[in-house]
Amino acid sequence: MPTLFDPVEMGAIKLPNRILMAPLTRGRATKDAVPTPLMADYYAQRATAGLIISEATGISREGLGWPYAPGLWSDAQVEGWKPVVEAVHRAGGRIVAQLWHMGRLVHDNVSGMRNISASATQAPDYAHTYEGKQAYPTAYGATLADIERIVGDYSAAARNAVAAGFDGVQIHGANGYLIDQFMRDGTNLRDDDYGGAIANRLRFMRDVVMAVQAEAGVQRTAIRFSPNGDVQGCNDSDNFALFTAAAIELEKLGVPWLELREPGPHSTFRATDEAPVSPAIRKVFSGKLVLNSDYDGTSAQAKLDDGIADAISFGRPFLANPDLVERIRQDAPLNEWHVKTFYSQGPEGYTDYPRLEEQEAA
Repeated sequence: MPTLFDPVEMGAIKLPNRILMAPLTRGRATKDAVPTPLMADYYAQRATAGLIISEATGISREGLGWPYAPGLWSDAQVEGWKPVVEAVHRAGGRIVAQLWHMGRLVHDNVSGMRNISASATQAPDYAHTYEGKQAYPTAYGATLADIERIVGDYSAAARNAVAAGFDGVQIHGANGYLIDQFMRDGTNLRDDDYGGAIANRLRFMRDVVMAVQAEAGVQRTAIRFSPNGDVQGCNDSDNFALFTAAAIELEKLGVPWLELREPGPHSTFRATDEAPVSPAIRKVFSGKLVLNSDYDGTSAQAKLDDGIADAISFGRPFLANPDLVERIRQDAPLNEWHVKTFYSQGPEGYTDYPRLEEQEAA
């Protein structure tokens, strides 16, 4: 079986190792969702990852509800991403853009627009806005014209990602955002061709994947799911059946790799008692499978040894350890992350985490 440090090909992208940097929202762009020079430093520091999956990046103003998160719908945003991607490439890395529409989890304090979802529902808890925590407004249910328009937004964002120089794209289909809202029967209450049976609830996801593939290429288009448990009020009556069916559709579409965020009962972020769906997906999906959530070097290697995963993505450990690959290789201690700077602006808790050699020299 391969080790975490062996190369792997995921579609058209050749990775030098199987330790991926998971998408991590950090809030360092401008209010116009334009990437900043500081972001180039941050991503370049982490270029030894086998692949960097960018922070979630809005496909439209309507779909972006997180303060200071980046986008990919304007020329200015494309120009802002170019030096970020170039910095990663100069450092020997690879980076894909994660395309994001938050659906009902958008607040108009951030977007200036009404939020939209598969159906007229309201998300639980509170939105993170420029003016603090606020309750989510009730979303309006998308019309067929809205669906066509949003699929077009995904297509344009993928085209912009290619223009910015990204090595590929990952569609954000996880964590209770718009694609997830269409897929799960707890949030999709529609009775048309996009609702009801599993095949219908997967239609929007299929539309988006095909539209993105047409722009970025089949071998450079992937997707992320969070198939077990309730996520931000988004759940399904039969996650096993739903996500296994989704994996079968991805197989038909030729998707080269799929990332699954699968927390367990002891996970530090959105723990769940639901059994993982990845073993069932492994049986029907021949592409590369990337698992995520609370892994360390030992548990990550165990998933490769079991044949369930081809690679593992690490989130918060990469946030605090730009040299995470080398730390895992040496079984060295990790820096602790600082929650208070997760979404703050500026370099503190962003580009100032020390590398191992800096700590050893101190």
